[in-house]
Amino acid sequence: MVKITPLQQIGSDDRGGTFVFDNERTGQLIVAQRKAGSISGGNYHTGKHPYKVPEILVIMQGNCTLRWKDIHSENHGTETVIGPAQIVIPPNIWHELKGETDFVMLEMNGLDAGQGDTFNL
Repeated sequence: MVKITPLQQIGSDDRGGTFVFDNERTGQLIVAQRKAGSISGGNYHTGKHPYKVPEILVIMQGNCTLRWKDIHSENHGTETVIGPAQIVIPPNIWHELKGETDFVMLEMNGLDAGQGDTFNL
């Protein structure tokens, strides 16, 4: 259902690490800074916008817990996400992120991608 992939590290030195991931999306993207203990998401999308098919989140720094549930079945799960990592969420998967630490997330879509297609359980 939900796929979490650590980002590929291509370098490391005394400054820190350098990581890469593939991207075909353009336009406005969201950068979110979240505090430890905060909850983000708590919704699902049916996929009306192509950038929600799938929804892609990149945890740039920090750790969070991803809770998810398929709205059409009993499939559900809880995953720990340790940044940097990419989360891929298909349509009709309810999801929420809880900050275990402060974290920074890149959401590979703009706010317009969820308009009229963001639902709560």
